[in-house]
Amino acid sequence: MLQYKKILLKFSGESLQAADGFSIDPEKLMKYAHQVKEVVDMGVKVSVVIGGGNIYRGLNNKNQGFDRIKGDYMGMMATVINAVALQSALETLGIKSRVLTGIRMEPIGQAYSQQNVRDAFDLGEVVIFGGGTGNPFFTTDTAAALRAVEIGADVLLKGTRVDGVYDSDPEKNPNAVKFDTITFTEAYSKGLQIMDLTAFTMCKENNLPIIVFNVGDETSLKKIVSGEKIGTIIKN
Repeated sequence: MLQYKKILLKFSGESLQAADGFSIDPEKLMKYAHQVKEVVDMGVKVSVVIGGGNIYRGLNNKNQGFDRIKGDYMGMMATVINAVALQSALETLGIKSRVLTGIRMEPIGQAYSQQNVRDAFDLGEVVIFGGGTGNPFFTTDTAAALRAVEIGADVLLKGTRVDGVYDSDPEKNPNAVKFDTITFTEAYSKGLQIMDLTAFTMCKENNLPIIVFNVGDETSLKKIVSGEKIGTIIKN
């Protein structure tokens, strides 16, 4: 039995990063594609937002000759590269998908609209959002929260390198304590860095739960949509 019928999956571009540090690892890409296929085959409507940090990080390149706005637009284009890569990987597995972009980039993808999302879901397609919100100064976390709210997703799933939210960095502190469930208010008061504040607030105000899980565990996504308690859930 499905716990969630419509999901938005968010994961970073770095999680696709190849050994050279700035491109796409085909094996990692196909692992994610297989995970998406599993839940699509279960009847889940899936949408995806991928960051672009494996290709370009606009925010941190001010000292390399790029101003913030141009850097952010370059970052948006990096997310579209990752979106098209995931689309290609899904299609090799026989899963139809559609890239919708925050800025017009035909013929690479269609411009984002709620109607295009509905059309894609009606056809059983995975929707991959590229180009962020289409505006500088907003992260892909915010893009994920915005799109999830707009399409009426049941949950926003944030894939990370660890298996949930901890009171400190578990990669640095072996005694870090994991939260199975935490409220938005508690997470904010504890200063936990789950998503940027704009995205976090949007989810809280729209009563959209967030589940943080280990995207490297190839069984997690299927378990989550089936209702198993995986990772950490943040809710009102």
